[in-house]
Amino acid sequence: MTAPNRRSALGRLSLPERRYLADALRTETVGGIILLAAAVAALIWANSPLRDAYHSLSDFHFGPSSLGLHLSVQHWAADGLLAVFFFAAGVELKRELVAGDLRDPRAAALPVIAAVCGMAAPALVYALVNSVGGGSLAGWAVPTATDIAFALAVLAVIGTSLPSALRAFLLTLAVVDDLGAILIIAVFFTNRLDFLALGGALLGLLVFWLLLRRGVHGWYVYVPLALVIWGLMYNSGVHATIAGVAMGLMLRCHRREGEERSPGERVEHLVRPVSAGLAVPLFALFSAGVAVSGSALTDVFTRPQTLGVVLGLVVGKTLGIFGGTWLTARFTRARLGDDLTWPDLFAVATLAGIGFTVSLLIGELAFTGDPHLTDEVKASVLIGSLIAAVLATLLLKFRNKHYRLLWEEEERDEDRDGVPDVYEQDGPDYHLRMAEILERKAAAHRRRGEARGGASGEDDRPA
Repeated sequence: MTAPNRRSALGRLSLPERRYLADALRTETVGGIILLAAAVAALIWANSPLRDAYHSLSDFHFGPSSLGLHLSVQHWAADGLLAVFFFAAGVELKRELVAGDLRDPRAAALPVIAAVCGMAAPALVYALVNSVGGGSLAGWAVPTATDIAFALAVLAVIGTSLPSALRAFLLTLAVVDDLGAILIIAVFFTNRLDFLALGGALLGLLVFWLLLRRGVHGWYVYVPLALVIWGLMYNSGVHATIAGVAMGLMLRCHRREGEERSPGERVEHLVRPVSAGLAVPLFALFSAGVAVSGSALTDVFTRPQTLGVVLGLVVGKTLGIFGGTWLTARFTRARLGDDLTWPDLFAVATLAGIGFTVSLLIGELAFTGDPHLTDEVKASVLIGSLIAAVLATLLLKFRNKHYRLLWEEEERDEDRDGVPDVYEQDGPDYHLRMAEILERKAAAHRRRGEARGGASGEDDRPA
């Protein structure tokens, strides 16, 4: 009797998914490098003779007091600009659920379980350290987040040619991780509720949804409405970024006949550069500026709250993701791709310990009443992320030659038809790959015909 087939959990992606992944990661990588530069600039500025100017600018308030929006620059960055980031995250989550890997429960099981374990383990490590050390449990959620942009920036800096399957695994982890962070912020960091403002925000979301379903087009309709929803959500006591997520999840992300891209994909294509290249770096600029000194660094490793964050990111994330993946492969039919090994996955799990954007945000929310401890927690996020980045760099460099060979094989296109040769070879999924390739070539042929006819037929409006 032959053994039952086991599904390859980190095997080669389908051609359309691979192309979408390449486009998404390209934007995230560039954004990650900008984010890295912004964080370094914030640290230098906050520890230079101009530190007073940095803090004065961060604390400068503006906005209409009558609408409850007279906020500091730092709060505008955290509550306003990050709503753009979470909007893009909501669209990406919706796309993964209806058209990506998460639409198939069998394919989604491994990254979802790995992501959940990768959030639970850091929280448990933090709780254990603070229970033993007599610290506060308020920061348990700080080390649960993974910053995909920062992780990809590290990959770009060290120059490793990580195979697309591992990059896809990392991206899917981050999508599920973002969903977990959204739920954590909404459930655990809502201290008060203004039901009138919340009702207004929900009514605005209903109008947003109805306009989308009616096919109403135009940024001049949706942007003002989004700003109203955001302002009402902020005043309701629910963190304002939840408004961005909710609107992102409402966009249609499945393609209809004749569409090359869904409305959600088109909007994400427009918004993601703004999120990765402007919103998140500005948040980092006004959140990562913490004082760094010998005593401050010593406190990070001696104070239970900060030590818990560092160990949560470095140890908890790695063990959670790796352990969750191993258990899934051990007790289900999922298995790694033929070209990958468990050390590869361990290295990626270590890389996921880079928690920056959302970790800094949760750190601010968790210790709002103690500015000094908030700065120390931010410092611990930076140090933990740095340690995780260094460890991942060392582990990935050992396998970089192997990764480069895999990448070159994936990219080879000797007949120069725009389709990598590996997708045109016989194999278990040959017919499926051929159908995808033929569909893509037919779409390209239609586009050329339309271009010759003088009409593109592509509606590039937001919805």
